[in-house]
Amino acid sequence: MLRVVLGTVVTFAGALFLFIGCLGVFRMPDVYNRLQAGTKCTTLGAFLTAIGVGIIEPTWFWKTLVIAVFILLTNPISNHALGRASRKSGVPLCEGSVVDRSQEFDGYEGRP
Repeated sequence: MLRVVLGTVVTFAGALFLFIGCLGVFRMPDVYNRLQAGTKCTTLGAFLTAIGVGIIEPTWFWKTLVIAVFILLTNPISNHALGRASRKSGVPLCEGSVVDRSQEFDGYEGRP
């Protein structure tokens, strides 16, 4: 019984983070801020949801742990690639942005 309650709480926390990430995607002004909101919240939300399901159903725990680790590794990397592609294709920052540190790296294409 305790396992089911703990799993439900962890799954609910994951769903809450996913919902907050969804709100962040709708409320943020440009693609870069949306990526930030989406990456942080959805990574943690999906991780907690998968682990919560694994706690509720112990025979699935190792499978859900592998899925959660895969999400932890791939979600930030894919969002970094999306942000970099947006920057290279010229998507502008919103007018309210104060600092643009990426201008320091314009023209840098990596090591030879």
